[in-house]
Amino acid sequence: MRRLGLTVFELTIVLMIVGVLTTLAVPRLVGFRNASAVRSAASEVAAAFMLARQSAIMDRATVAVVLDTVAGEITVRSGPRVVGRRQLRAIYSVILSANRDSAVYDARGMGYGVSNVTITIRRGSFVDTLTMSRLGRLTW
Repeated sequence: MRRLGLTVFELTIVLMIVGVLTTLAVPRLVGFRNASAVRSAASEVAAAFMLARQSAIMDRATVAVVLDTVAGEITVRSGPRVVGRRQLRAIYSVILSANRDSAVYDARGMGYGVSNVTITIRRGSFVDTLTMSRLGRLTW
């Protein structure tokens, strides 16, 4: 008489193989998740800088991009008016660091100030860096 199904030995072997594959795959998936979060946050930072530059040109006024690295927040301000705000730490769980606390665009869309602004975005072992030049251009 033949029985259909799995023996305990076969089931144990299958569970061991699944466990080994899961152990190998989890760190890689965490790395992909960190990389995705950093890239998304970098895209949002770039979008905030583009918004600030375009607002400065359209309004013919100085527009500031304020970086709050403690709260992980980026704010675009035109005078007292807040044009845009993103809470990157809350959304993507990333850590921001910058060499200055703000960047300003003048009415021509040029960077206002004496040095470039460098923003570093980090989550886990994945890091990305954005730099705004004195000409107001953003590279990353």
